[in-house]
Amino acid sequence: MSHEHHHKPSSEKNLKLVFFLNLGFTILEFIGGMYVNSIAIISDAVHDLGDSLSLGTSWYLDHKSQQKSDSKFSFGYRRFSLLGALINSLVLIAGSVYVIYEAVNRLVAPEHSDAEGMMVFAIIGVAVNGFAAWKLSSGKTLNEKVISWHLMEDVLGWVAVLVVSIILQFKDILYLDPALSLAITLYIIWNVFKRLKETLYIFLQGIPADISLDEIKEKLNEIQGVASSHHVHIWSQEGEHHVFTAHVKFQYVQNFEEYIKLKAAVLKTLDAYNFEHFTVQFELDAETCRLE
Repeated sequence: MSHEHHHKPSSEKNLKLVFFLNLGFTILEFIGGMYVNSIAIISDAVHDLGDSLSLGTSWYLDHKSQQKSDSKFSFGYRRFSLLGALINSLVLIAGSVYVIYEAVNRLVAPEHSDAEGMMVFAIIGVAVNGFAAWKLSSGKTLNEKVISWHLMEDVLGWVAVLVVSIILQFKDILYLDPALSLAITLYIIWNVFKRLKETLYIFLQGIPADISLDEIKEKLNEIQGVASSHHVHIWSQEGEHHVFTAHVKFQYVQNFEEYIKLKAAVLKTLDAYNFEHFTVQFELDAETCRLE
């Protein structure tokens, strides 16, 4: 039986900086959005609150993941991030429903927005989110890169707010702000439901989308000396680090040297997939596996 482990460096420092930067700006957004009477800014504040939860969870779990596995969690603590993703999604959905309610009311009974105030916040939003995205873009972990791409979406959202604020400087179109708010919020909900679907899929231990179970079984069975493979399972801890287990049966093994050679060939095939952890039970053709 063979076991393999792979580890990646921590990104705790960058996540910590971006978390506090994003949280501070979110608080400023809520206050400023109410002050300038912009439902679009408030809708983005709700979005950024979800980002703050996501960043905070990522930061905490990045720190937590440095702990070794223990008697309670033999695979470590990475799977806790799924709980964070679920909480984050539910908060975003609840906040988005509130924003849609407010935006619809604003469309029914339009109110004047402070265009100059919106412009100031839009410029700050582009600067803060742009800096945060740049800070994480140099990170090596997938977690940092994904958050960096998400922050770039926030930058584009603030560019839209900036464009609207410029238009309002010349013509006071009352429905423009709530219409932008609805567009931003619907886009957020669409992405949240996609992320929620992915989270639940991982919770249910579905096969990761970036790996083909059939392809791995085919490659193992193509190795000369491998009779078959069975009880093959792949799942993900939190969407990034995957786990693999299998039973592989050998045939025509004449001596221990041939057994070692076949074992090395199987492990080399699995190394190409960079699993966080894999366990393989090797069997000879004379054996009978009750799981086969």
